[in-house]
Amino acid sequence: MNKREELIIKYAAELKRKFGIDADMDLLTKITIGCGPSIYNLDSSTVSSSDASELETVKEKFLIKKLGLSDSPKLDESIAKIMDEYGRTNRTKYRVVVYYLLTKHFGRESVY
Repeated sequence: MNKREELIIKYAAELKRKFGIDADMDLLTKITIGCGPSIYNLDSSTVSSSDASELETVKEKFLIKKLGLSDSPKLDESIAKIMDEYGRTNRTKYRVVVYYLLTKHFGRESVY
C-alpha cells in the first residue's frame, strides 16, 4: 500500500469517527488526488479554522474555483459550520476531509 492509499484510509476513518459518515471512497480518492502533493506536507494537509486567510483560500480556491460556486455569504457560513462540527479546538482538521464535507454539502460530486 502506498502513502496516498494510507492517507485515504486515514481520511475515511476520520469521517467515520468524527462525523459518523461512511465515505464514498471513489469521491474521497478523487478529492485526495485533486489536492496533489499538499497532502504529504504537515502544514498544507490541514486547515486552520483560526486563520482567516486560510478559510478565505478554502472559499476562493476550492468552493469558487474548483466547485464553481458563486461567492456569497452562504459559502462562509458553510465553511464555519464544518469548522464547528470538526471542532475549532481540534488542531488537525484534514484538508481532504473538509473538502469532502463541502463537496457533499453543496451536492457538487459531479465536479469529480
